[in-house]
Amino acid sequence: MVSGRQELLPAVLPGVDRAWSRSVSAVDSQGVRRTWHVLDSGGAETAGERRYVGTLLCVHGNPTWSYLWRHLLARFSQPDAPRWRVVAVDHLDMGFSERTGTTRGLAQRIADLGTVTDALGLTGPVVTVGHDWGGAISLGWALRHRAQLRGVVLTNTAVHQPNGSPAPALIRLARLPGILPAVTVSTPTFLRATLALANPSLPAPVRDGYLAPYLTPDRRAAIGGFVADIPLTPEHPSWSALADVAQHLETLAEVPALLLWGPRDPVFGDAHLRDLRTRLPHAQLHRFEGAGHLLAEDADVADAVVRWLTDLDRPTPADRPTPAPEPSREPAVSWRPLWAALEERADDRRVALVELAQGGRQVSWSLLWRRIREIAAGLSTSGVRRGDRVALLVPPGADLTAAVYACLRIGAVIVVADPGLGLAGMNRALRSAAPAYIIAIGPGLAAARVLRWPGRRLGAGRGAAVLGSLTLGKLARLGAGDQELPPAPEPDDDAAVLFTSGSTGPAKGAVYTHRQLAAMRDVLSDLGLDPGAGIVAAFAPFALFGPALGAPSAIPDMRVTAPRTLTAAALAEAAAAVDASAVFASPAALRNVVDTGGALDSRQRAALEKVGLLFSAGAPVPATLLAQARALMPGAQPHTPYGMTEVLPVTDITLDEIVDVGAGDGVCVGRPLPGVQVAIAALDPSGEPAGQPGCAPGLTGEIMVRAAHTKDRYDALWLTERVSSRNPGWHRTGDVGHLDPDGRLWVQGRLAHVLVTSDGVLTPVGIEQQVESLAQIARAAVVGVGPRGLAQVVVVAETRPPVPRPRPADRELADAVRAVVAPPVVAVLLVPALPTDIRHNSKIDRSRLSRWAERVLAGGRLNGL
Repeated sequence: MVSGRQELLPAVLPGVDRAWSRSVSAVDSQGVRRTWHVLDSGGAETAGERRYVGTLLCVHGNPTWSYLWRHLLARFSQPDAPRWRVVAVDHLDMGFSERTGTTRGLAQRIADLGTVTDALGLTGPVVTVGHDWGGAISLGWALRHRAQLRGVVLTNTAVHQPNGSPAPALIRLARLPGILPAVTVSTPTFLRATLALANPSLPAPVRDGYLAPYLTPDRRAAIGGFVADIPLTPEHPSWSALADVAQHLETLAEVPALLLWGPRDPVFGDAHLRDLRTRLPHAQLHRFEGAGHLLAEDADVADAVVRWLTDLDRPTPADRPTPAPEPSREPAVSWRPLWAALEERADDRRVALVELAQGGRQVSWSLLWRRIREIAAGLSTSGVRRGDRVALLVPPGADLTAAVYACLRIGAVIVVADPGLGLAGMNRALRSAAPAYIIAIGPGLAAARVLRWPGRRLGAGRGAAVLGSLTLGKLARLGAGDQELPPAPEPDDDAAVLFTSGSTGPAKGAVYTHRQLAAMRDVLSDLGLDPGAGIVAAFAPFALFGPALGAPSAIPDMRVTAPRTLTAAALAEAAAAVDASAVFASPAALRNVVDTGGALDSRQRAALEKVGLLFSAGAPVPATLLAQARALMPGAQPHTPYGMTEVLPVTDITLDEIVDVGAGDGVCVGRPLPGVQVAIAALDPSGEPAGQPGCAPGLTGEIMVRAAHTKDRYDALWLTERVSSRNPGWHRTGDVGHLDPDGRLWVQGRLAHVLVTSDGVLTPVGIEQQVESLAQIARAAVVGVGPRGLAQVVVVAETRPPVPRPRPADRELADAVRAVVAPPVVAVLLVPALPTDIRHNSKIDRSRLSRWAERVLAGGRLNGL
């Protein structure tokens, strides 16, 4: 029986429409009539007012109640929402449901949920949505109602305590003898501690909303009961019920599933997520970095569910209308394994790799390939299998090269997150990628142990004897001899997870297949790199691709993850070591090379004079810097390819072309490389990009790319991947720019940094270039402060000479800045150095500057940038 509005709700409950509140009366599995409280987005509708295509059955955990799902209820109550009804049930003795005074274990909770859905007449299709202990309950219902089930959504939950993983500390503490009733029932300690996990902190009215059903001990009894019902040993009464759910999840292999996860969760951690992914390997996964246990409060779960249901509701291919024709695609690139050039040189005793940081250590092609084979065999003997993820925490050099190609040869998936991300960034990246193994030098192994990174730890060198059971040397000895290697992976198997720089938010893992990595090698060869021509790899990606190109490579005496450590002398010594005709270096590295060029001796200058190609990428490269670098390498033609971790490279332009093109709105990055297509999704007046790409000259919008070497997908970021690839075959880069009449691409900034002012949409780079035309300005960043649509333009700049501390510009300089830019500028702020990303030391962190400028203009202190 279903009755009307539930009067127990407080008069004011933020985010809740009281029309959603209903009570459901039914006889439970024990033959007793009980009354449940539900929030139901369809509860107030008259028959025929809206036709639903299905129901979202939302199940809360402990110690929350259906209030947790108010954002879903609100979103699906909007006229433009998918036509799904949302029903959020309060468990008996929880929320505003009946207080029964009984002890209800997991099996009874699952049966109770079935009683409610029967009383509501839910016949399907149903998508279950579960959180915390409500995840196991919702899955139990799903397994018993397969005929009605359309899909499963889970947020921060578990169905099993993985071996070797301790129970959550919050639960273990609450379960201590004598503690349980004191912290869960007698006082609201457990409840308040759970609410304190929200990030950011809950507003007081929302926190009060969660507390509302639990104001007295008698109304909190089930909070303690739920904690006590978590089975940690086989002797527990609910152990078999939970084991039954866990063991039968494989039967949901054909049921669409979505995992939404907050990684900052002290209750359900990475081990629980890995366990769920093992049991539901087909599930889509999105990790919301920065979010935690109360995911529905920390992140926009409603938007994710809307997008996922939209995909579920799409017609099958046979039912879809014929789409508009898309630009023709280049033929699929045939696959030549990435290690092919190395294998072909198995008997070549000439130098393949020189490490200047290791005293000029030289490795021949034959030794390198033998080492790769031995490590590959050793990894295989040690249990590494095709598809296993192996994180590599080894500096560029012979050891890293051998480990990379050994993993690729046996089909293991390499995970590359460079130390330039910082320890916190590395921690996020590795927890997201969840490698099965880690290969690292001593510091990396130490960090892996202290931070408890996932994966069995294998050593790669110094310090490994203490922290790792196997070094690369031991792996090679295990694989010594002419051992047969496992079959090579297939072209479309996963090959690598490469993490972005983190300069535009938390680093994202880009997954590449073997075919896509091989295509990246091939497009690099189109830049003019001939096999056998020596290269200097002062830019981390090319330290690995040199051997794949068949090019002898030298790694300069520098910290590759700190580009500014490259000196002109170190570059020259590396060039001499392999008689280099090509150099790869980031803009920050080039800047220091130019600054230290005066220390070169005649021999070093002669080595640099043999360089014919100079490549600099990773951030926009000023023409003046390229010209200064060419003064040191007079025979070189400087190139500045444009690309990103997700597709590298995209376009290319030479210094001579940059000079010929002249100034414009943004940075000219040249024409697309062979096999690459570039299009623009035009920005509308609100700064949002259009849904479809276009190629009209002068049209400013989001840059879109399609190519054979584009990443396959983002790892564990289903929502991000869906947005970036919503046009099939295209990658939305997040950069903004335009094409000129000659087909050249101009980059005008990042989509996230576009300013939407009362006068229209502004992109930052062109304005920054105008400011940098002033002799006193070394570098500038344009940011917006204030609400979108009314943003005010602020210029933040480095000066020549630099100021000792942040301060406003004097009247004369501020007036000069305003004179060279078109939009009104509300403030000009000077800083000793603009903050940049830590991988390339080149990309300006405009988001950080915007937050700082907003604080300063609101009266805050100038320091603290």
